Amino acid sequence: MTDEQTRTSLVRALSGAVRGEVEFDATARALMTMDASNYRRVPLGVVAPRDADDIAAALAVCRAHEVPVVPRGGGTSIAGQATGTGVVLDLTRHLRSIVELDAGARTAVVQPGVILDDLRRAAAPHGLTFGPDPSTHSRCTLGGMIGNNSCGSHSVAWGTTADNVEALTVARYGGDTLRLGRGRWDGAPAGLRELADSHLALLRTGFPELPRRISGYALDALLPERGPDLARAFCGSEGTLGVVTEATVRLVEAPEARALAVLGYADESAAAEAAPGLLPYCPLTVEGMAADLVREPAGLPRGGAWLFVETGGATPAEARARAEQILRAADAVDATVVTDPAGQRALWRIREDASGTATRMPDGSEAWPGWEDCAVPPARLGPYLREFRALLTAHGLRGTPYGHFGDGCIHVRIDFDLLSDEGVARFRRFSEEMATLVVAHGGSLSGEHGDGQARAELLPRMYGDELVALFGRFKDLWDPDGGMNPGMLARPARLDENLRFDVLPRRPVDVTFGYPHDDGDFSAAVRRCVGVAKCRTAQPPGAGVMCPSFRATGEEEHSTRGRARLLHEMLAGEVITDGWRSKEVRDALDLCLSCKGCRSDCPVGVDMATYKAEFLHHHYRGRLRPAAHYVMGRLPGWLRLAAPFAPVLNALARIRPLAALAKRLAGIAAERTIPVLAGETFTRWAAKRRRRGPVLLSGDRVVAVWPDTFTNYLSPEVGRAAVRVLEAAGRTAVYPGRGVCCGLTYVSTGQLDKARRVMRRTLDRMGPSLGDPLVVLEPSCAATLRTDLPELLPDDPRAAEIAASVRTLAQYLEEYAPDWQPPRLDRPVAGQTHCHQHAVLGDAAERRLRARAGLEGELAGGCCGLAGNFGFERGHWGVSVACAEEQLLPSVRSAEPGTDILADGFSCRTQLAQLAGVRSRHLAELLAEGLKGTDTHPI
Repeated sequence: MTDEQTRTSLVRALSGAVRGEVEFDATARALMTMDASNYRRVPLGVVAPRDADDIAAALAVCRAHEVPVVPRGGGTSIAGQATGTGVVLDLTRHLRSIVELDAGARTAVVQPGVILDDLRRAAAPHGLTFGPDPSTHSRCTLGGMIGNNSCGSHSVAWGTTADNVEALTVARYGGDTLRLGRGRWDGAPAGLRELADSHLALLRTGFPELPRRISGYALDALLPERGPDLARAFCGSEGTLGVVTEATVRLVEAPEARALAVLGYADESAAAEAAPGLLPYCPLTVEGMAADLVREPAGLPRGGAWLFVETGGATPAEARARAEQILRAADAVDATVVTDPAGQRALWRIREDASGTATRMPDGSEAWPGWEDCAVPPARLGPYLREFRALLTAHGLRGTPYGHFGDGCIHVRIDFDLLSDEGVARFRRFSEEMATLVVAHGGSLSGEHGDGQARAELLPRMYGDELVALFGRFKDLWDPDGGMNPGMLARPARLDENLRFDVLPRRPVDVTFGYPHDDGDFSAAVRRCVGVAKCRTAQPPGAGVMCPSFRATGEEEHSTRGRARLLHEMLAGEVITDGWRSKEVRDALDLCLSCKGCRSDCPVGVDMATYKAEFLHHHYRGRLRPAAHYVMGRLPGWLRLAAPFAPVLNALARIRPLAALAKRLAGIAAERTIPVLAGETFTRWAAKRRRRGPVLLSGDRVVAVWPDTFTNYLSPEVGRAAVRVLEAAGRTAVYPGRGVCCGLTYVSTGQLDKARRVMRRTLDRMGPSLGDPLVVLEPSCAATLRTDLPELLPDDPRAAEIAASVRTLAQYLEEYAPDWQPPRLDRPVAGQTHCHQHAVLGDAAERRLRARAGLEGELAGGCCGLAGNFGFERGHWGVSVACAEEQLLPSVRSAEPGTDILADGFSCRTQLAQLAGVRSRHLAELLAEGLKGTDTHPI
């Protein structure tokens, strides 16, 4: 049979055998080529089983067709073990049930796709939790944690995943099922007991004793004095033995209260040497981090490195007392105890985001995993770190160590050059010498993420040839046909094969944006996504935004990571072969709201809104575009033409058949209501006021107010209110030249040539106000001027001037009128911070201004779901509503009577009006309402 015939036969057999999805299309394959490692392998296809029977059936079909299988959870593995060339089993889509939670026995029975945070939420009402907690706890799965024997920051208290597994149900290649437990050989593959009994001496002497020994197979769990513990022996096998279909895990008691002792030290070696001395005080965590990982001080005590030491107690006072005891015992340069939960979360966020932020050196250059998580005995950590730094220097490399100092486990990303042959050769030499260094200190090549392809080749240096040969025999007893995740652990692939960078273009791709943080290289921008998958969190992100479309659909292709993977494969040209014309990439980007949430919330600063605009620009070049691009994408021009006829057009829009026809022709969702045009535009109102001769103050008290499209034509009341507030603060409002536009709608629809023409015309018309403070009332327009303008016109210095001058109303008042006292309104508010404001501008000034005005209450995070043209486009209604229902609408519905609803963005206000019938207002409007007798030019 040909390869195509084999593939067709396999697809037919799988489709007939399993009830879950069988996907062998380019999109499904492209999404699974990579995990969070340096490696890339292209699968034949993806199966999303619905239950354990589906898993067994898929394994049986694959064995019959001699096709390998890779079980995959959240895809956050950093060593490459979640990639493969056969069939990938996506266990996250359906197998997410907590089958049973027995609070009395402190156990839970879970399916492999259960997200760790979901289990912890279910256990929390009983005062329980699952102890191991990797930094990816919001998206990693229990099956993946078992496969890697994951640990997390609380392992000093509660151990690794293997320490917390009671029993496993496992399907083998071929489909037969085993039940693995502790203290008995029942369920073991034939010959396993004999293998262990004949090598007892080797099993007793061949494994180093240290808390984070994750490398290799845990054959010592088969010793008679340890059980035998078949479930523990299976943990950390990286999908090479079978597929977990169900797991019984142990839960631990969660402290009622926690405190965080933050200890500052001169450098990381000093912090590392101090860590073991804190373990006798029974902390929950001892985490370490050096200053070169911290981009902002963020309230940390003085020092060049820090230990985060968490303590627990039955009461806040008890937790604090234990933290203060640690402070007294620690010989730190400086220290503090944080008991406020919000303060603790802010500090932990720095640590948890390190897996992403560490991928960029302080100068912005790239850094990669590969030697991500070696572990040594905690008492050896200080000397080990010094020698590790020396080894980096000897190879001309840089890295930023951080991690689990209390367990002797260090994470680090290193600035390997994995794009050139010389750089890859250096990567190999360093890896070999690094393995020797770790073993010399009695350590493990992996202390958390497993060996995968990154380290398995070097296991003989740690265990010796005899024990590694035993690993191969162990693998063969479980998987005699060799179909489970071949190339990992036993008979592994070389560490410098299958690198994901090999397939990318060697020369920069011709693009329109400047990509200033990636040296103008679109490939480098796409490479930013390292796969840590913070965008795949299904729960609301609190004040965060990323990634609303994933949370609405739950589908990988609609996550930031999924879209980045598709763009990577588009550039590679192997799975996705039609480049910028790719239908697969277009469809994945179609549900991207361009909210820019990933620009701020992604630990590595992926900016999918920009990538989407770039792609649409190339995809539709010389081709017919969707109707919505011609209508909503060119909205400023249409509104300028429509403004004189506003009353007539508004009346026509109220005639349902005409409105329905107009929406159909314009590509607008039938469920939407066409916004009402203003009877008088903001610029016309401003011109009338100018003719009345406002008194001009001195130059430093004149402020330019940007007449954005939405304020000008659709909500001029916002502009009028802002002018009134500025005048109350002693400022005179002036306006840039006629017909200025930031180009937002052209950018969001990928009409970049037109966007640049509009932007250049705007710069020409700005005149003498160029560079003066520029108050922009619409957050999306402010974000466009701040980021897209200089990135689309990188060679025009005026663009950078304008970008630097942009302020929100609150930012301007705080910076230029700090003594002005806003009116005291003293009432509650609810609503939403605009996603572009969150991502680009920040809302700290708005929070402070609201507090000074007595406006109490937190605004929701997330995205309203309308997002400019997105929510109006046909086909987006469902996702738009789902996004609004996540945070915005619940926060408004739960508001007390008399609460003012705040929404600075026109999209947010429109969404609230159309979905909830709620009137919301810009902050400027609330402030203007509170001004009494201060308006010399009535609104």
